[in-house]
Amino acid sequence: MAMNDPSVQAFSPGLAGVPAAKSKISFVDGQTGLLEYRGIRIEELAAHSSFMETTYLLLYDRLPTKAEMDRFSSDVVHHRRIKYRITDLIKCLPEHGHPMDALQAAVAALGMFYPARNVLDPEVQYWSTVRLIAKVPTIIAAYYRLQRGDEQIQPRDDLDHASNFLYMLTETVPNPMIAKALDTCLTLHAEHTMNASTFSGMVTASTLADPYTVVSSAIGTLKGPLHGGAAQEVVEMLEAIGSRENVRPYLEQKLAAKEKVMGFGHRIYKVKDPRAIILQQLARQLFARLSRHGPSPLYALAEEVERVGEELLQAKGIHANVDFYSGVLYQTMGLDTDFFPTVFAMARVSGWLAHWLEQIQDNRLFRPDQIYEGAHGRAYVPLNQRT
Repeated sequence: MAMNDPSVQAFSPGLAGVPAAKSKISFVDGQTGLLEYRGIRIEELAAHSSFMETTYLLLYDRLPTKAEMDRFSSDVVHHRRIKYRITDLIKCLPEHGHPMDALQAAVAALGMFYPARNVLDPEVQYWSTVRLIAKVPTIIAAYYRLQRGDEQIQPRDDLDHASNFLYMLTETVPNPMIAKALDTCLTLHAEHTMNASTFSGMVTASTLADPYTVVSSAIGTLKGPLHGGAAQEVVEMLEAIGSRENVRPYLEQKLAAKEKVMGFGHRIYKVKDPRAIILQQLARQLFARLSRHGPSPLYALAEEVERVGEELLQAKGIHANVDFYSGVLYQTMGLDTDFFPTVFAMARVSGWLAHWLEQIQDNRLFRPDQIYEGAHGRAYVPLNQRT
């Protein structure tokens, strides 16, 4: 077959390493463990910024002035409430359904209440981003409460983004340290270049679908255990291990069977995920300040799993990723494991919307090719002649 034959094409499973877009939103250097949002290191944002300010940075490519921040925060606060019909929709969902399915359904339904067909209109863009950032936490908290047979708790305008979310779960204003920890988690999860859910959202955006449909499609992709569901599986793994004595036998058995150890490894990072480093430090500080008896047993077990895991996997360039410690933190905040991916989604809405805005500015419909491996020239055989 000639080399210039159009049927001869390079094949990259999963599009690994294939640039699908140009972007100014975030940058990762997996060799050195560098992550930047709009050119600012994630360590700086985690230490000095807030999720709401980071969201503005991702959306508009600059840190806001005080007036801009005040207006944006106020608009988000005043759009936290959801229509009663959205609540009715959530009430009709199965009690034992996965929270990510409920979130995807409710976000898709939002688009029917707030039509946003003219996606090139700046007003449509602004208010769509405000509504999605504001209402996703309310939807998650509503399903959390209704799933347990409790009434939905309305948001409070006097609380910040993280504090309000935790309040809507329990009707109790959270400890400021816990709220700050959640805010940092949201900042760390807000964006991460061309990951699976972002790509899913961008493909949908390239059709000029409305932003609610874009975010809904991204949520569906995030649900998978190889993406947003990993934090849930890390906690389930730690609970299955149970004690420090079981760590090494458990990991050695997993590796001997060539099975994945949840919370370890990343497609990009060849060193420890910088977000995992920040989350580990955050967890250590949080437990030191809140607990009279030292770290939680689950956190102590997580550190032992990482220590042994690093010993067994470091030669392969496999290290702990952001999901390894995030689940332990979410559990400390009182969240059930099946709600961990929804918190990831609550954060990543900012990144998805930033990519949506960037995509539609110079839009081109995603239409990748394929390599056909099937037969040619097969004849149709009538039903009564088939054997």
